[in-house]
Amino acid sequence: MCGIVAYIGQREAFPVIIKGLHRLEYRGYDSAGVAILNGELNVYKKAGKVSDLEAFVKEKNTSGTIGMGHTRWATHGEPNDRNAHPHFSETKNFAIIHNGIIENYAAIKQELTQRGHKFQSDTDTEVLVHLIEEIHNNGKFDFDESVRLALNEVVGAYAIVILSKKDPNKLIAARKGSPIVLGIGKDEFFVASDATPIVEYTKNVAYLNDGEMAIISDGELTVKTIGNEITIPYIQELEMNLEAIEKGGYDHFMLKEIYEQPRSIADSMRGRIDSKGLRVRLGGLGEYENKFLNAKRVIIVGCGTSWHAGLVGEYLIEDLARMPVEVEYGSEFRYRNPVITEEDVVIAISQSGETADTLAAIELAKSKGATIFGICNVVGSSIPRATHAGSYTHAGPEIGVASTKAFTAQVTVLTLLALQIANRKGTITASRFQSLLNELESIPEKVEKVLKANDAIKKLSEKFVKARNFLYLGRGYGFPVALEGALKLKEISYIHAEGYPAAEMKHGPIALIDEEMPVVVIATRNASYEKVVSNIQEVKARKGVIIAIVTEGDTTVKNMADYVIEIPECDDILLPLLSVIPLQLLAYHIAVMRNCNVDQPRNLAKSVTVE
Repeated sequence: MCGIVAYIGQREAFPVIIKGLHRLEYRGYDSAGVAILNGELNVYKKAGKVSDLEAFVKEKNTSGTIGMGHTRWATHGEPNDRNAHPHFSETKNFAIIHNGIIENYAAIKQELTQRGHKFQSDTDTEVLVHLIEEIHNNGKFDFDESVRLALNEVVGAYAIVILSKKDPNKLIAARKGSPIVLGIGKDEFFVASDATPIVEYTKNVAYLNDGEMAIISDGELTVKTIGNEITIPYIQELEMNLEAIEKGGYDHFMLKEIYEQPRSIADSMRGRIDSKGLRVRLGGLGEYENKFLNAKRVIIVGCGTSWHAGLVGEYLIEDLARMPVEVEYGSEFRYRNPVITEEDVVIAISQSGETADTLAAIELAKSKGATIFGICNVVGSSIPRATHAGSYTHAGPEIGVASTKAFTAQVTVLTLLALQIANRKGTITASRFQSLLNELESIPEKVEKVLKANDAIKKLSEKFVKARNFLYLGRGYGFPVALEGALKLKEISYIHAEGYPAAEMKHGPIALIDEEMPVVVIATRNASYEKVVSNIQEVKARKGVIIAIVTEGDTTVKNMADYVIEIPECDDILLPLLSVIPLQLLAYHIAVMRNCNVDQPRNLAKSVTVE
């Protein structure tokens, strides 16, 4: 959840850290703080945005070439100055920043309190830095060993950076369940929770593995496990450029990322599809392709938008490859003692590759012998390292908290996967396969066409700024899109919205419909078209307001609906890639007109790395 950035080297640390915190603010924005070592260990922190912290430190001493910063998404303790990171130890000789949750903090806190420790915050994080100091002082251990021993005492997830006033040229970072990336420059090092603060300074990075700690001192990097075994970090080149994490002239990252979808969809197909040679090949499937071909069942696991993409995947794989598929919330899957066998394939979907519940689901499925295939966007993240095989989506950095291009990129990869397996199993005819490949290659151009409706959608949005509720309806491939459209609206505009299968409207939601209820209907021409037309008539009979997503040239629905948004004609299985675009734009414009913080909606963070 939270954002971490740290620096040690020759340049002034504070400008690097504060710029990094701005780039990480999408991970948490309840409060922010910095610690700078310059003989003294100076800690400054403030509730609110990173800009509030900047204003607070304007006249403060921020000089020094070693430091760390944090932007918080609150778990333990409400967002305020006191609970903001960094946190001091009892003597203020140590300071820590932390992303994650220390599950056994209460027991440790009770013991430390009995030993005379006094705590200044309500956080679990402060307990850890007090424990480090307790081990350091009473056990007479050095800084490195005190951290290592303390980490062996805690239960939970963490990404941490620690500074010590007594070791002014040393910085220690560690991870378990939450990401840490190390940037390696010339006589300087960077530490962050993701690569966005690092890309400006170096392309050389290493990702800490679970249970590892990095000790950076006197220009040297040492990595070892908390079991005290030295490891050799794998240094790789960062596949990201500075332009990708800037707004590029758009008012918000979300709008930029909506407009990037023609490219991100194309990038997710690039090198994987050959319509002339009648071939789809996901290189990441590799030797595990036969596991798919022989699987008795496919289980798709995800959270939020990734779960909606998984629902599309269920329709695709069952439709094309004729395999039974179940779609599970990661948070429920891990706790309900699911039946998993060695003949199952589990597809784990996550934009960040760090989603805690999805990672836990992966470990559970692996322990039962299942084959795990990952679909995620962030190279080097935890899910690619935890799975047997997988494919990256190549959507590029997604900074807006509400996922847009991640969804369409995930659906693109799932479509390719379904087509590859169907072709190998012989459950699809050559002509149908050829037709779908041709259509899939045309999708980026068709998305460009949908985006040209932006001004009309913006004008339409004005009429619904004061709406209190929305219903989204769809059938078949349109149902997961209805769910995703409703999620986008509630995430960023704070309007209550629900998605339903259109036929289920009569089983409850129809009671809500009146002249003040906007109902968004995915009403494109497909196998369910006539049924959806009937559903629209039912809404109109109760004076509901219909916003319909229709196929270009449609006149039947156009004559019934109050408002229509046209999308190009496409095959049913590719409908989600086009029909979701106007719903993203509708949510965006309504939220902007309601003066909501579109990129950083309240209570949400980009990467959910804690339960």
